[in-house]
Amino acid sequence: MIIVTGAAGFIGSAFIWKLNEMGINDILAVDKMETEDKWLNLRKRDYADWMDKDNLFEWLSNEENAKKITGVVHFGACSATTEKDGDFLMSNNYEYTKNLFKFCTKYNINFVNSSSAATYGAGELGYNDDITVEEYKKLMPLNKYGYSKKLFDDWSFKQLDSPKQWVSCKFFNVYGPQEYHKGRMASMVFHTFNQYKENGYVKLFKSHKEGFKDGEQLRDFVYIKDVVNMLYYFLTEKVESGVYNVGTGKARSFKDLSIAAMRAASKDNSLKEEDVIKFVPMPEDLRGKYQYFTEAKMEKSKRAGYLDKFYSLEEGVYDYVVNYLSKEDKYL
Repeated sequence: MIIVTGAAGFIGSAFIWKLNEMGINDILAVDKMETEDKWLNLRKRDYADWMDKDNLFEWLSNEENAKKITGVVHFGACSATTEKDGDFLMSNNYEYTKNLFKFCTKYNINFVNSSSAATYGAGELGYNDDITVEEYKKLMPLNKYGYSKKLFDDWSFKQLDSPKQWVSCKFFNVYGPQEYHKGRMASMVFHTFNQYKENGYVKLFKSHKEGFKDGEQLRDFVYIKDVVNMLYYFLTEKVESGVYNVGTGKARSFKDLSIAAMRAASKDNSLKEEDVIKFVPMPEDLRGKYQYFTEAKMEKSKRAGYLDKFYSLEEGVYDYVVNYLSKEDKYL
């Protein structure tokens, strides 16, 4: 049985879709439903059982239950970069993850964990996952969320005993179906599609940093279908344990992304940016905590044997907009 935490969330539910696509349904889905519409992410999924995240470790304390588990894939964390409650982040993102790592160590099973590109901070030291432990320690996240993720990465390197295999995935800007419950934290593709349908244009943040024009802030946008393919590889193939970037290796601008989304939504490739983009000031709570450039270095995952071709930005956005956002049934 495979444990998937954060199972009703964006990446967690998409990963269960991937497992189902591979013929796997012996899955323990772990999360908290709360009041959001996350349950819709699981409505079409096939899994063995559901469990509230607060009950997981009590259940695993039973040896008979624990021995059923063959792998743990952990997405159950607060992913809001604007979260202000540091105690909540440390409990949810750090302590809970440590306990899963220790469980996988005790039972010698594979552990795949969600880290984040937010651990790289403003990118002063680059976005290279193939660096020394001492170099990792020097990374400076821009927010409490990124810090909570980095703290676990730092802790994991110190452990003398570890799971059979562990991979901590630094996700870059993931977009695609299953993110609909995320509100403000949903991808710019999602927001562009809805703004364009409602207003005929999209609002993008002005640049507040020298060297970057409005709308030309650059991110490594990676499609959810590529993400779950990589995760499945890390779970099922033998790789060197450690931290791995999950991105495309190619930075693109928010302007490129928005134009691609609006052209897919309108089926009009002649749309011009001056007609459909309006620039607005960035909210004060984001200034100083905003990454203007991210681009994953992907040589380490290639060396680990992951050689699948990624969707281009235009291909991924088109698939998302045409085959999901534009349909009545938007789910995988």
